Amino acid sequence: MAGQPELTPPPSSRPPRTLVIVPAYNEAESIAGVIARIRQHAPWADIAVLNDGSTDDTGAVAEAAGALVLHLPHNVGIGATVQTGYLFADLQGYEVVIRNDGDGQHAPQDIPHMLRALLEGDADVIIGSRYLEDRGYTPSAARRAGSYILARLLSAITGQRITDPTSGFTACSRRAIRLFAHEYPHDYPEPESIVLLHRAGLRVRELPVTMQPRLAGRSSITTLRSGYYMVKVILAILIGLLRPAPAVDAP
Repeated sequence: MAGQPELTPPPSSRPPRTLVIVPAYNEAESIAGVIARIRQHAPWADIAVLNDGSTDDTGAVAEAAGALVLHLPHNVGIGATVQTGYLFADLQGYEVVIRNDGDGQHAPQDIPHMLRALLEGDADVIIGSRYLEDRGYTPSAARRAGSYILARLLSAITGQRITDPTSGFTACSRRAIRLFAHEYPHDYPEPESIVLLHRAGLRVRELPVTMQPRLAGRSSITTLRSGYYMVKVILAILIGLLRPAPAVDAP
């Protein structure tokens, strides 16, 4: 980020055992660049690409770039794919999980800042927000309106200010890893997971991040789909409030 020195994890006897999970579906054109940037800015972390049944060479390209690749047998969707990453991290005993998407929009140079914020200890999950600061991100009017409505709803439910309810750029503590390994929303994971965390008694904090243009391809979310998405996710959130609150296992 221009004008800001890069931060490294706070000094300690050892850095936390960190896994960066990278969900990817048909991202063969961008995935090698994403892996290289993560390795540059988070050299202490392991990288696991979650290949969501891609029909292109995403998996092979990621393996050639030196990442561990978890190959899902078919396209299961973003929620199940990301939960696979948390399941793996839980089983392998990772202390921190960073989610960095495979399309290149998340800026890995923000990872050290997110890790530092997580290690400060006042939150179980750090969410990278595009809207806390003006860093040049310009969503469509439909996307911005939908995000605003969801943010207001989630702020009312959680009792704290939420600005970026659909951000997938997150850093999770061991407690959050355990929760998400056992229970994670599959349909609309980003906004639903904020409610899940709140109901489980885990703490969430937002941190300003930079959103970059996609390295390749284009988003599947059109203006029409943005409105459809907003209506469905609001219903999913409200229905989810009727379910029993999740239990959190000890770290």
